[in-house]
Amino acid sequence: MYLYFYTVKKILLLSDTHSFIDDQILKYVNLADEVWHAGDIGNLRVTDTIKKHKPLRAVFGNIDGKEARAEFPLDLKFEEQGVKIWITHIGGYPNRYNQRVREALKANPPNLFICGHSHILKVQYDNKLNCMHFNPGAAGKVGFHKVRTMLRFELDAGEIKNLEVIELAKR
Repeated sequence: MYLYFYTVKKILLLSDTHSFIDDQILKYVNLADEVWHAGDIGNLRVTDTIKKHKPLRAVFGNIDGKEARAEFPLDLKFEEQGVKIWITHIGGYPNRYNQRVREALKANPPNLFICGHSHILKVQYDNKLNCMHFNPGAAGKVGFHKVRTMLRFELDAGEIKNLEVIELAKR
């Protein structure tokens, strides 16, 4: 018999910074245990700055150049605190997943599927896959979104808890 001991882990989830980072973002970075970035980083100054403060997991997005693609993967699949996670930039959402990920999601769904790209904050449960879907919206200033957003949540013993939408200043 194995005993697993988990401690609560506070996650800050952001996406679509498009080379922008400011003190508002860093305030929340400093409150997290770990930061996850769902692509469209832009300038690596963004991720380098985050890494100076907290551990970072990130994927590259469609606007990211060769430097970001050399440092970060297209897909990041891992388990944290008993939760199976898949982060990618262009993933779609329940009933409209991107063709590139659709079959893999159906074959082996994670507990939490995270993507960015749309600049639209979305939290939705996929009943067909028994999977939670998060898109944190856009934390940067480039795009059609009016308000910059991020998500904050906790992972604890296989559960996603205390989800919070963070609205930053208008762009």
